Amino acid sequence: MLYHKVFSHSVSKEWVVFIHGAGGSSAVWFKQLKDFSEKYNLLLIDLRGHGRSTDLPKAIYNEEYTFQAVTEDVIEVLDHLKIPPANFMGVSLGTIIVRQLAELAQWRVKALIMAGAVTRLTTRSRFLVSMGDTFKRLVPYIWLYRLFAFVIMPRKQHTESRNVFINEAQKLCQKEFIRWFQLTKEINPLLKYFKESDLGIPTLYVMGDQDVMFLEPVKKIITIHKHSVLTILKKCGHVVNVERPEEFNRISLEFIQNQT
Repeated sequence: MLYHKVFSHSVSKEWVVFIHGAGGSSAVWFKQLKDFSEKYNLLLIDLRGHGRSTDLPKAIYNEEYTFQAVTEDVIEVLDHLKIPPANFMGVSLGTIIVRQLAELAQWRVKALIMAGAVTRLTTRSRFLVSMGDTFKRLVPYIWLYRLFAFVIMPRKQHTESRNVFINEAQKLCQKEFIRWFQLTKEINPLLKYFKESDLGIPTLYVMGDQDVMFLEPVKKIITIHKHSVLTILKKCGHVVNVERPEEFNRISLEFIQNQT
């Protein structure tokens, strides 16, 4: 089972489940813990091969990774802990996983908060994926990850976000990076399906105005999905919860409170 950590609230029955992105870990949510734990029960999960979820059975590592399989890992934790319908928060690639979870088990999801959401691959991101696919077995994965981090988060004020993800990515191994990179084959058809399928779940997108890779597709998707709203944070890049934690926390908490 995936490594997970629970922060229990003495009174509240409401839950917020946090899902990090590829190469990261639940450590990416460190600036959310204080504010959210004051009001809700929290569940933080390290995805397979990430953070402290590096000792899963070898049978899992030998299978081909799919978004459904990775999401079912999360559902296993929810079942184990008997988590009731909850609010789910994802960042970057983690937004695809929480959206897939809503597809597989809609009854579990009260609301979605999508930080730095990936809803479509732009020309630039498709080029990065193609380049990564070409070189993933030829050069150390951390070189590619550093390059991706600088392309996605290029500005000086993005330094902390880059460092958080690069530091966590260093805990991966080359084989694990390649397994996760194989998921890129699924992204385009999966995101196209998500765009066409509006589940009617209240969804908050929080994006930075400097997120050159992923902001524009989110602007388009909220015109289609009637239960979705978008907040854009000024002078902010991809990892909004790290760069603008006070604004992000306030906006996200208000959104969750409005759904209860």
